[in-house]
Amino acid sequence: MSEPLSAPIRIESYVEERWVAGEGPGSTLVNPATGEALATASTTGIDLGAALRHAREVGGPALRALNFAQRAGILKGLAGAIKEHRDELLSLAMKNGGNTKGDAKFDVDGASGTLAFYANLGRGLGEARYLLDGEAVPLGRATPLAGRHVWVPRRGAAVLVNAYNFPAWGFAEKVACAFLAGMPVVVKPATQTALVAWRIARLFVDSSLLPAGGWTFLAGPAGDLLDHLEAQDVLAFTGSAATGAKMRAHPRVLEKGVRVNVEADSLNAAVLGPDVAPGSPTWELFVKEVVHEMTQKAGQKCTATRRVFVPRERLQAARAALVGKLGEVRVGDPADEGVGMGPVVSDGQRRDVEAGVAEIARGAAVAWTGEAPSGNGFVAARLLVAEDPRAAAAVHRREVFGPVATLMAYDGTAEEAGELVGLGEGSLVSSVYSDDAEFVAAATLAMAPFNGRVYIGAAEVAAEALGPGTVLPGLVHGGPGRAGSGEELGGLRGLHHYMQRTAVQGPKAVLDRIGSEGVAG
Repeated sequence: MSEPLSAPIRIESYVEERWVAGEGPGSTLVNPATGEALATASTTGIDLGAALRHAREVGGPALRALNFAQRAGILKGLAGAIKEHRDELLSLAMKNGGNTKGDAKFDVDGASGTLAFYANLGRGLGEARYLLDGEAVPLGRATPLAGRHVWVPRRGAAVLVNAYNFPAWGFAEKVACAFLAGMPVVVKPATQTALVAWRIARLFVDSSLLPAGGWTFLAGPAGDLLDHLEAQDVLAFTGSAATGAKMRAHPRVLEKGVRVNVEADSLNAAVLGPDVAPGSPTWELFVKEVVHEMTQKAGQKCTATRRVFVPRERLQAARAALVGKLGEVRVGDPADEGVGMGPVVSDGQRRDVEAGVAEIARGAAVAWTGEAPSGNGFVAARLLVAEDPRAAAAVHRREVFGPVATLMAYDGTAEEAGELVGLGEGSLVSSVYSDDAEFVAAATLAMAPFNGRVYIGAAEVAAEALGPGTVLPGLVHGGPGRAGSGEELGGLRGLHHYMQRTAVQGPKAVLDRIGSEGVAG
């Protein structure tokens, strides 16, 4: 069983270069497998407006004074701090997040890996401090009038609000891009799983790598944080579509025209091609990855597979194969030997999963329910089946943020696959499993308008397949519609969210001078 911390401890915020404990009892962070109270956190009494001003007025100039290579050096050091304390962070993730050790590695290693990726990218940008977008374009006939575009750091703070499911990776991917772009960060993790983020924040501050004002960390509720946003700030949010919509509609955001980037939950899909026979290598890859995406982090991933479409003649075989594989996953306390799936983050989240299953079951039959301990955050995995996906409206509308997916039949054409995937009104990632290049190409293009990323599972790449849930820093992460209509990462594209693209018109000699001090980006 899980060993208790010497808890509950009080976790603090880092504002204006000092650690501050908020007032009052605060929110309690628990171990969702045992119900044990681990820590408390509060932002009550902290002047969040002053924290933002400090970031803008002190951190902004400090970061902009550094070139890309120097900012990259900071990121490399931060990645190293996470790696050095990896075992401690994994232990905290297992206790506070209900993660298996594999789940915890996925989060913590994703954080250090993303920081290291952008450190390497920044080194290649050298001593420049801003990016160039294309070449200078001649505008004049009789004079050397020209124009070009540049990307320069915004003069505000990057406010990074993150979800509970990835307390390490979730903020690291935003910090990497914002820091390298030259913006100070205000990191606000979800309170209920903030232990890992708080410990990383301590490591970052103790490293002495951070420029003054460059790093602010808030342990506890957001309070009136958004009320203090200004026009040059950036608000980057990961979480539910409903909360993302509220943030976009916040009066201060609308009044100041604050740039907002949202990465929200989505009803991601997997499509099995008609060429894939039961028992084939691609079939086995499909079954393995669907089950993995359902059960990793107890299904609490924005990239988890929620809808599974298979040719009608394969429906029963797919059901049997998925049920068989799901039945191998043991649910329990992640500290126990042999456990393959831990609890969801809280008893409240467990109740939300049960309510979601009841809603989508109105249009789909519950085909299999797994076993799980009772109480706390434990929830059984569920596979539902719908022979007519168009009649199962709730399946395409309600995301159950847990180990739940719905298997549905389709007629086997790429066009129909795209149409059915599109019923989810925007996803982060959907998958197509097939060895038929013509089908894969057609299905990918049919699915692409509804997805930020399309993952192709095929026998020839199975040995190196990372699965659809792995977010790669060199590729964009985000999606249209319900998924938030935002983007993160994507190599240099990730920096653009924290920079302003400006068109400059004037004498070509001046534009050449500007060009000599920037770098292509």
